Amino acid sequence: MSKNILVVGASGYIGSHLVPNLLELGHHVRATGRNLKLLEKRGWGHIDNLELVELDLERDQDLTDLFMGIDTVYFLVHGMNHGHDFIEFELDCARRFSHYLALSHVEHVVYLGALQSQTSQSKHLTARKETGNILRDSGKCVTELRAGIIIGPGSAAFEVMQDFVYHLPIMLTPDWVTSRNSPIALRNLLYYLTELIECPQDHNLILDVAGPEQMTYKDQMVRLSKIHGKTIRVIPLKWLSPKMATYWLRFITSVPTNIARALIGGLSCDLPADGSELQRRIPQHLISYEEAIQEALDMSTELVKSEIWGFDPDALLRWQTGYGYYPKQAGYTLKTDASCEALWRQVQLIGGEEGYFFANSLWRVREWMDAMIGGDALQRYRRDPQQLQLGDKIDSWKVISLEKNHFLSLLFGMKAPGLGRLEFTIEDCGDHRTIDIRAWWHPKGFMGLLYWFAMMPAHLFIFRGMTHALVKRCKAKIQEGNIDTK
Repeated sequence: MSKNILVVGASGYIGSHLVPNLLELGHHVRATGRNLKLLEKRGWGHIDNLELVELDLERDQDLTDLFMGIDTVYFLVHGMNHGHDFIEFELDCARRFSHYLALSHVEHVVYLGALQSQTSQSKHLTARKETGNILRDSGKCVTELRAGIIIGPGSAAFEVMQDFVYHLPIMLTPDWVTSRNSPIALRNLLYYLTELIECPQDHNLILDVAGPEQMTYKDQMVRLSKIHGKTIRVIPLKWLSPKMATYWLRFITSVPTNIARALIGGLSCDLPADGSELQRRIPQHLISYEEAIQEALDMSTELVKSEIWGFDPDALLRWQTGYGYYPKQAGYTLKTDASCEALWRQVQLIGGEEGYFFANSLWRVREWMDAMIGGDALQRYRRDPQQLQLGDKIDSWKVISLEKNHFLSLLFGMKAPGLGRLEFTIEDCGDHRTIDIRAWWHPKGFMGLLYWFAMMPAHLFIFRGMTHALVKRCKAKIQEGNIDTK
């Protein structure tokens, strides 16, 4: 039977996979995310039974209308990417949501939490547990699924292990690599989530999600390396604490540092799981760890089959297994009183004989470096010196997305260990405009990370200069600028 479903956190990892599954089953879905534009870039298209809603639970706003006509809620929000205060942020969001949930006619809430340790108090895991308590305070029937590592492309814990295997032949790790967990395939988890709404509940439930076997993190990484045809050696060190490990995570993994840091606390303890009760209620075949890994690798190309990459065939052709799923980024944002139209006119002039607005000599050096290893960056080309169209080649770049007076995305075309793009974003903020120039980079292995960090100083220097040059060319005032790297 078709239901009206609210998915809170639809732009996140699980939500972005769950929504298409619910739509395929014929349900009407109201999907929320903090950034509506990111939701729209998911490539779900204009679907009759899908409604996209911008929702920022950090803001104190009336959520009454959000619950209108809703039967079932999936609560998938977490705050791990929020920074050091993510726990209070997460709990505040849950309290605000629970208040309006209590006033609604919602029948069933499905909350995806985390497995709990019996011996250690991880702040991350404690916050996940407390979020479930807050939702139950609403008086609604809540089914809480507690899961450990999810094996699928984009799963933060899985991607951390992937990056370790790709980047380090020898791993000096904290003792937590001997802790045990019960990894489960993304496909199996999604089946549990979608089938839960067909099992009406009249009381609260807390159910463990477990894969077919309990494994240490060390064993998972060793078996993962074999699938990739690599040999790794994992050496646990008692003196290397999880806190110390967070300092070098940003140099080893492409997973956002805030998320990786939050995960470390949970990884440092055993997370036993008994999935027998959930399996009794919703029986299914639980695929093996190796099968789950292979499915994740087969799905990895989905990243470039999206509006973020403009569904570009060249991007898809160049994507390789081993590229970091999460991108590194560096950018510079400038406030100005220039109009969107004036800024856009200047942005469209990039490349060709015009150059890149600032430090053209550095751009030329990089082009010569590309030519020395067989690239074609020295072949300067533009179809039209004044205007750009989708698919245009600009020297070694390709236009993969553009929106007049707002956005331009260029696919990186030079030879380098990874896949990247350069974006120009213009925003009208009422009393001022912003121009943001940002590079995104999916590194390939350790060399891809080295390349990124080697280029970052030049990126920040050049992007700052480019934004200032664009504003000056508009004969406008510069108000304020800031650097952003992740």
